[in-house]
Amino acid sequence: MTINSPVDSSNHGVDVTALKSHVEKNFEKILEELSSLVAIPGVAWESFDPANLEQSAEAVAALARDAGMDSVEILREADDNGVMGAPAVVARRKAAPGKPTILLYAHHDVQPPGNEEDWNTPAFEATRVGERLYGRGAADDKAGIMVHIASLRAVLESVADFGVGVSYFFEGEEEAGSPSFRNFLEAHQEKLAADVIIVADSSNWAVGTPALTSSLRGMAAAEITVRSLGHAVHSGMFGGPVLDAPILAAKLIASFHDENGSVAVPGLVANDSAEVDFDEAEFRRDSSVLDSVQLAGTGKITDRLWNKPALSVIGMDMPSVDRSSNTLIPQMRFKVSMRLAPGQEPQQALAALEAHVKSVDLRGAEVQFVATEGGNAYQADLEASADDTARWALEQSWGVEPVSMGLGGSIPFIADLLDVFPQAQILVTGVEDPDSRAHSANESLHIGDFQKAIVAEALLLARINSTGL
Repeated sequence: MTINSPVDSSNHGVDVTALKSHVEKNFEKILEELSSLVAIPGVAWESFDPANLEQSAEAVAALARDAGMDSVEILREADDNGVMGAPAVVARRKAAPGKPTILLYAHHDVQPPGNEEDWNTPAFEATRVGERLYGRGAADDKAGIMVHIASLRAVLESVADFGVGVSYFFEGEEEAGSPSFRNFLEAHQEKLAADVIIVADSSNWAVGTPALTSSLRGMAAAEITVRSLGHAVHSGMFGGPVLDAPILAAKLIASFHDENGSVAVPGLVANDSAEVDFDEAEFRRDSSVLDSVQLAGTGKITDRLWNKPALSVIGMDMPSVDRSSNTLIPQMRFKVSMRLAPGQEPQQALAALEAHVKSVDLRGAEVQFVATEGGNAYQADLEASADDTARWALEQSWGVEPVSMGLGGSIPFIADLLDVFPQAQILVTGVEDPDSRAHSANESLHIGDFQKAIVAEALLLARINSTGL
């Protein structure tokens, strides 16, 4: 998709040139600060050293103090099971009388690095290659933190009468599912209350074309166990009359999609409402799907990504090939992850999946279904005043009109933000692009678009200061 729109000439009382110059002058320092954050392997999973999360939170808190915050705290709350959550950084700069408050969200924890041999550069060493910066968290979401840090520094040093209240909420367990998030919001509601909430954890349309995320799919997950034998038996002695658990599980898994590759579970919502579409060749390149493999589903690629359900098997428990023996496997457990279209309740989707699983004829095998996770979809209010301001800021920074785009991924905690702060306007922004490979090996950030994202947020803050909401 190519967009060629003139840049809005109105500056709404904002000195656009001064803010751009400030970011340009300080950009190498900003990259160095981001690189220092990337070097901290803060993973919020139980199998990783929690000391790294503490180090990460301390480093982020130091940046928040440097950005000009009045108060900076590292806080934790327990989840619903009483398990204490990871450290989050909360910082505040109070609003001047009559000025609104903006809450800036990002997360400092990252995904595990995966296999080292899959990386072309060290996972926790920010490495600049051409126009990109490689490293785990370079894009998701330590770049989001630095956008918030650097944009506030820019307005405080370039706008003489800046009085907008700004709060930071830098979470430490987003990649682990944010288990204590709702409890954290409720425990610190007064500190986090805001008129606008900016969640910097999304993507742009393409390198050189910014976007506001207008919708996110919801998500749900379940673990399914298929059992056909009381115990393992010799495959030669008993194979033939008996089908083992993996064969029966394969039949069940094959029922999840129809001949077109569309999800075939009755009761799941699917819509056709995307206004834009991806070029198939570009999508194939970005997704790395093999040339010989047909794309699944029907309709626009964007609808398949944003407005229709997806179902994947993301894990299996059974012997590896290297450890396999000539036995019939009595039981197999696998995990199903679903992405849900806006308008679909997670519990409804899980009920539909369970009903489908129980309806498939597996020759009497025992089937256990355990729902493990659920999160709501998100649909933006495109008529909100903050949305208009953000579009102006993005266009001023990039020089092209921003795209309203859905996202196939999920950010379930946005539903919690809307519940706890129902009067707040929410914007979902980000620094990723289709080649950022967040969660995968060789995660990277486009350096030029990172700079533009900082400028855009600084312009947004400055315009809200000048004209209000």
